[in-house]
Amino acid sequence: MNGKTANVGIVIVSHSPLVARGIADMVRQMVGDCVPLSWSGGNVDGELGTDAGGILRAIEAAWSDAGVAVFVDLGGAETNSEMAIEMLGLPRSGLVSICNAPLVEGAVIAAAEASGGASLAKVVATAEELSP
Repeated sequence: MNGKTANVGIVIVSHSPLVARGIADMVRQMVGDCVPLSWSGGNVDGELGTDAGGILRAIEAAWSDAGVAVFVDLGGAETNSEMAIEMLGLPRSGLVSICNAPLVEGAVIAAAEASGGASLAKVVATAEELSP
């Protein structure tokens, strides 16, 4: 994306490339192309793990001037996502939020909210309502 979209972008981060891609495919089928969407899964060798550089590329691919909501599966994914956001630098890093929400349900509800033009704060809040 080139930042011209009005809708919040969604990034899926999982330790498994198959899980990340599968969730992204599910989200895409539910909301279509109106939401910038990308994913990052696995480490640099394609094995289980996460990679800050890969996450950064996923954020760039889903970039929107409205912001980007990042969904992660486990702690390492969150840590590497935080590093990727720092690598974006200001002011763009201030437009990216990691959501404390269930990965699948959170990403789906966030994308639905984003497809309606909701703000980043609303997209994140709606997804985080799903947390126990």
